[in-house]
Amino acid sequence: MATIKITLKNKPTTEGLYPIVLRIIKDRKVKIISLPFKCLKKDWDEANGELKKSDKNYRVRNRILLQKKEEALKIIDEFELEKVDFTLAQFEKRFRGQKDKNITVRDFILEKIQNFELAGRTGSARTYEGTLNSFFGYIENKQLMFREITPELLEKYENYLRTRGGTDGGIAVRMRDIRTLFNDAIRRGVVKKDAYPFIAYKISKLKGKGIKRALTRDEVLLIENLNVEKHPHLREAKNFFLFSYYTRGMNFYDMMKLKWSNIEGDYIVYTRSKTKGNFKIKILEPVQQILDEYRLENRITGYIFPILLRNDLRPKQIEERKGKKLKKFNKDLKLIAETVGITKKVTSYVARHSFATNLREAGEGADIISQAMGHHDIQMTQTYLKAFEDEDIDKASAKLLREPEPELISA
Repeated sequence: MATIKITLKNKPTTEGLYPIVLRIIKDRKVKIISLPFKCLKKDWDEANGELKKSDKNYRVRNRILLQKKEEALKIIDEFELEKVDFTLAQFEKRFRGQKDKNITVRDFILEKIQNFELAGRTGSARTYEGTLNSFFGYIENKQLMFREITPELLEKYENYLRTRGGTDGGIAVRMRDIRTLFNDAIRRGVVKKDAYPFIAYKISKLKGKGIKRALTRDEVLLIENLNVEKHPHLREAKNFFLFSYYTRGMNFYDMMKLKWSNIEGDYIVYTRSKTKGNFKIKILEPVQQILDEYRLENRITGYIFPILLRNDLRPKQIEERKGKKLKKFNKDLKLIAETVGITKKVTSYVARHSFATNLREAGEGADIISQAMGHHDIQMTQTYLKAFEDEDIDKASAKLLREPEPELISA
């Protein structure tokens, strides 16, 4: 949490005037940034951070000082929206007036990557590096400005990706990254809203063409019934999949970082890394069995699952470890599917997709499912829907434990 205050420097100049400065405090560190005014100490109202009426130019100066303070608060809000744990140096750079309106698309992306790296969000940094390399692998103009990204340019970029084997899903990922960057640029005043190209260019047309990846409840039961004594090398993958499925599709990264301290009575309480949404999930019986099994291992790290084996790993090491374990997890899920007779492709993401699909099959509406999974974009479009309490979602999740109803056989 950062705090902002307009105040005076401790020492006066040789003329006996005190420089007016902006002081920002974050993480117990202080940054002092000079503002364009000086005044006599008797003309300064420290409590309100403004000039007294005794200063002959107090009206104009106070108006400018207020604008400076609002500008500083806006920058903090921008970092918050960008989910960047900014440094004081980053704040000062933006406050001192980097000419955002003249920043190129390439430099804008590079700055975003740097912010992610400084915040330890190496996964997000790598994602945008991929988009940067892909987009400017097609665009030769490294000085491209946001206003030059038109619907026509996006169509040509889409065609370029298709010639290189891109699928609808993969192309949609790149386009969503560019759309996010464009929205950030609008918010920072880099480009005007009327240049927004995604009104004419619709990313929604890139929806996948219908490969149903969700497992049915019966197929999930096949995985539950896998005999790990007979297939001990598949025990971990089975546990990871079922744990994710019965915790509303918890993703692998959040499972990896889940600690015993996240268990509060009959609930798992955690903050989702991707969206920063807070979750309080009822522990269903299959999850409890998995927790009981791993509790016996008594790891000194405090992590529930044996993925991160030390507490002092750096962000890059964590990302590398995640990649290695996730690759093995998906490889073992393929073996599980072959072993139990599931013909669909099973990956870590299928657990999340199956959770949503099977709740829908159990009769729950899209609104409660989207909230259960923390889909912020859907919540934004459905703000008129009533909010469901955690207890309602827990009751809905418990429906996954019920056996499927037998089909009626007509005479």
